Order: sequence, then structure tokens, then C-alpha cells
Amino acid sequence: VPIGHTVNANIAMVTGFSVHPDAQVAKDRGMDGFRFFGYALGHHYIFGEHKPGRTDIWKNFEQARAALPEEGEARGIGTPDQLRNHLRGFQEAGVDQVAFIQQGGKNKHEHICEALELFAREVKPEFSEFEAEREKKKNEELAPFIEKALARKKFMKALTDEEIPDVIALGRQITDEGSGAVQEEPEQRSGSGISIVRNDPTRAAE
Repeated sequence: VPIGHTVNANIAMVTGFSVHPDAQVAKDRGMDGFRFFGYALGHHYIFGEHKPGRTDIWKNFEQARAALPEEGEARGIGTPDQLRNHLRGFQEAGVDQVAFIQQGGKNKHEHICEALELFAREVKPEFSEFEAEREKKKNEELAPFIEKALARKKFMKALTDEEIPDVIALGRQITDEGSGAVQEEPEQRSGSGISIVRNDPTRAAE
């Protein structure tokens, strides 16, 4: 039974990404970053102890590097042909979307851009050409199953306005609930050329 009011029948997978005409160059540029990404996930979610602002995850990764598995063409790291074969495996398994891990560790910006340009030029066209047709066919095949799944769902009674709590802006919560004098601030603050309104003009008369 679906949790929400609709069904998102898409499957997304995460993979490494470093593509270059020379497989060794792709590996040299991308393997460490992807390995660091996996190590950092383990650090934060499985085995690590972290002191914010003090723990050096990269330093710990460097000490553990020799014991970590290498990532190769089976992880999206290699030549355009190797990456193409890797993505075909996802496609054949019914995966709809692939998220590339590119900026892990100390991967260089220019190398990431070069890889993306090469991917767009030599790999992506094959997968884009028939995407609309593939998605249409998939939606048609799944439609009756999704309809039956939604038919089994017991929808909750719609809430009244009184049952829905107001969500107060975080900044207002801090100033309203804080103790002591609050420093006067300007009505607006500019960030990246955007004027950020500090107080709600509609409440000025209250």
C-alpha cells in the first residue's frame, strides 16, 4: 500500500563517475574521490566517532586507504565505452535514473567538467534517444498495478485549518524565544544581490 497519495515508480542508483579516453587517467582522477565518499559514509553512519570541527576524515581515510577496495570500470570509472557498458547494466535492470558521485574527496573541478563534457558528447546520446519511448512504455505497463495499489489505500480524513499547526520561521523562533536583548538589525539584508526581508510587512501594523 503506498505511503503517500501517489506512486513514484522510478528507481535511482548511485555510482562513481570519472570518464576519460585513457582508462588509467580516469582511474587516477576519480578513484580516490569515490573511495573517500564510501569511507565517509561509513564514518558517519556505521563505525565512526566524530568531533565536529576537529575530526579529520580525509586524514583517517588516507591511513585506511591501503585496506579499501579499488573502484574500476564496474563503478562508472573508465573510458566512455566502459561507462556505457556500466550504464547499460543499470538500464537492463530497469533503473530509471543514475546519480554520479563526482566531487568526492579532492577531485579537481576541471577534471569533473572534462568528464561531464565527454559523457555528454560520447555516452549520453545513446541513452537519451529512446528515453521518452521507454518511459511511456513503462508507465503504460505499470498503470494498472498502480491503480490497484492506490485502491487498497485508506486515505486519512482531510484536516481542518484548526488541526494544522502554524510553522514559524526559524529566525523568528530564535528571536521570539531567546532571552536577553536582541540586537537591532536592518529591515532587509542583501545576499548575492537578493534583498532578504527581515520582518513581515503585513504584520507591521500589529
